[in-house]
Amino acid sequence: MGKTKVKVCGLTREEEAKMLADCRVEFAGMVLFFPKSKRNVTLQQAEQILAALKKYGVSKSVAVTVSPTKEQVEQIMRLGFDYIQIHGTLSDEVHDVLRIPVIRAVNVAGKTAEDKESIRRQLESVLADEKTAGILFDGSSPGAGKTFDWNLLKNIQKTDKLLFLAGGLTPENAAQAVKTVAPDVVDVSSGVEKDVSPCAAFAGKDAEKITKFVESVRL
Repeated sequence: MGKTKVKVCGLTREEEAKMLADCRVEFAGMVLFFPKSKRNVTLQQAEQILAALKKYGVSKSVAVTVSPTKEQVEQIMRLGFDYIQIHGTLSDEVHDVLRIPVIRAVNVAGKTAEDKESIRRQLESVLADEKTAGILFDGSSPGAGKTFDWNLLKNIQKTDKLLFLAGGLTPENAAQAVKTVAPDVVDVSSGVEKDVSPCAAFAGKDAEKITKFVESVRL
């Protein structure tokens, strides 16, 4: 496997595109149609951020969704995203209209060593779909900032599909995560955001934290 790539998820501001470009981050994610998330963006915001990513040369854009509808997927494809990341369910109706590569999310929160076989079977099932370009292992819902036992994925069989590792990654633990799992891509969101008090408004990404995260991955 080549060097581990980086995906920064949950972009909400155009200026964050330059932060990613400055650190040569390969994947940029935006949350759409999930109002429960403080990182949720509108289609108009997504269009503006996509334009900024293109301007600064960030290579791959990812629309992050939860159990999307056919109409939502069609809107995402019209915007020109490179990938769609799907948490929750993927209906047959949605699957039929997909024309961009899919990253399927698998929640392994609370799993133990006894669950390794069920994880392996789930992995095989997801990767058998020709529209799946990668699988993302997460600790909870997107952006929740919760880790899981990385040893569950140690020595996992690699395929020609991308393996994304998410869930509570930070500049402090990213290097160990890469060493343990050897993913193709590490996915960070809350771990590179500005520190604010619980009552303060969401402040977005922190350029210094992104730099430290990327440096820890690429040591």
